[in-house]
Amino acid sequence: MMAAAPRTKAARSPWFKLVWIVPLIIVVLLAVVLLARWMTGLASVEQFMTDYPGKQPLPESAPVGFPAWLGWQHFLNIFFLVLIVKSGWQVRTNTRPKVFWTRNNKGLIRTKGSPKKISLDLWLHLSVDALWVLNGIIFYVLLFVTGQWMRIVPTSWDVIPNALTATLHYVSLDWPLETGWVNYNALQLLAYFATVFIAAPLAIITGLRMSGAWPQNATRLNKAYPIEWARAVHYPVMLYFVAFTIVHVTLVLATGALNNLNHMYAANDEVNWVGFWIFAASLVVLAAAWILARPLFLRPIASLTGKVGR
Repeated sequence: MMAAAPRTKAARSPWFKLVWIVPLIIVVLLAVVLLARWMTGLASVEQFMTDYPGKQPLPESAPVGFPAWLGWQHFLNIFFLVLIVKSGWQVRTNTRPKVFWTRNNKGLIRTKGSPKKISLDLWLHLSVDALWVLNGIIFYVLLFVTGQWMRIVPTSWDVIPNALTATLHYVSLDWPLETGWVNYNALQLLAYFATVFIAAPLAIITGLRMSGAWPQNATRLNKAYPIEWARAVHYPVMLYFVAFTIVHVTLVLATGALNNLNHMYAANDEVNWVGFWIFAASLVVLAAAWILARPLFLRPIASLTGKVGR
């Protein structure tokens, strides 16, 4: 029997798979687009899309447009999420951290025994988590006080068939014509609702269960809510946020970039470059935060609340 030929260096490379994976993905996406365009030409589908035009009517008291505070909340949210994802991934993959942080057992909060030593990556993750949760609380309060919640909370089961219509528009590359300044389409509404009211609370609840702040001696509580459940949910939730961000940014840029960026970053419904330049500046800040989130720059900050060392 002849021995199998040794694999070449190129074949062993992880990038070698892209040679056939990327063309396959392109072919599949093209097939999906062609299928969607064929379906939208069917009489029954056309009637369905007429009956359910893709958006759910808002209550008469619903606000129109985006206030300036929503733009700031949007930026702070993505700023914290970038650092949360970066530090969370480092915590998950770095099995031998080189820098640790130990909390000072002084001040208003004191614990019995010696403070637990954690990696600097975990310190960053927990610290930014706290800021993200604080920002989220402010967001929830403003959302309900100003009535903006009516724009992202379904009020009828018709949102489901309307979301199917919006999906057909997107997949067939026949972008929905309605503007988010007045009313989101049903698919956007469901996506934002899931992100704000399902994914975010899940991230907080599971993250809290895995943190040192969780009561370790609460036997019944720990039995009812095992840490294994939290770990099984927390990582997929992070992947959801990453996927949502990629799709969200892609559609923002593909469905009227200047107008969409003005909505969120300039708080107006005009078509000019103001929102774009604010968005570009925010990307610079995000890139700088990603680069600076390393021990050299984190040490001085972490040392304010504890001891940093090996």
